[in-house]
Formats: sequence, C-alpha cells, structure tokens
Amino acid sequence: MTETDSKTSPVWVEEIRLTDAGRSLDITFEDGQKHQLSAEYLRVESPSAEVQGHSADQKTCVGGKANVAIIKIDPVGNYAVRLTFDDMHSTGIFSWDYLLKLGRDRDVIWPAYLERLETEGKSRN
Repeated sequence: MTETDSKTSPVWVEEIRLTDAGRSLDITFEDGQKHQLSAEYLRVESPSAEVQGHSADQKTCVGGKANVAIIKIDPVGNYAVRLTFDDMHSTGIFSWDYLLKLGRDRDVIWPAYLERLETEGKSRN
C-alpha cells in the first residue's frame, strides 16, 4: 500500500488491461480515475535504475521505443506491477502511485521527454 504526494489515502488499482496488442495499458483506479498509457510512454519512464538512474541528474533519455509492446504483467504484492516489454526490459516496478502520477502528469512528462529526445539528437523510432 502506498500513498500519493497530494493525498493521505492509499491509491488502489481496480483494473489493469492490456489493449492494442500490448501497445497500451488501460488502468482504472478505485476512485474512478481512468488512464490509458502507451507502452512507449511506460517504457521510457520506467522506474528502473536503468532509466531513472540513482538520482534525478542520472536519468537516461531512452529513444527508439515507438513500437515497443508490453508482453507480460506480473503483480508485485498488492501495491505494484512489473511490466515486461518486448525489448525484454523488465526491471521496473510500477507502483500504483507511480502509474497514477504518469496518468495525471502525462501532459507535462511526455512533452518534456520529446524535448529531451530532440536535444539529445535521438528518435522515437
């Protein structure tokens, strides 16, 4: 069980469903919020050390994931899931809090990612 930064009540996921041949993850939270997150977005924002590093200045900008798909979802306790992508990345543990943050803040996180890709001369493909 985890808590969000802005709330004191726990975040619970009611349903997680792969759609679009694993290219999208539909998440319904217990409070009724729904978010559809692309596999690409989840892959490039993976909470793994490989992507996030061990501090904010170590975050890696991962390119070339426009066509990645999720091939497996494994529960981690009652607070998270481990996603396995078809590029075999599977080290990120996506907590309910983190999935909610990715859904709520997508309009900020995704454009920042695209800008960083461009700055670093990388491509989504």
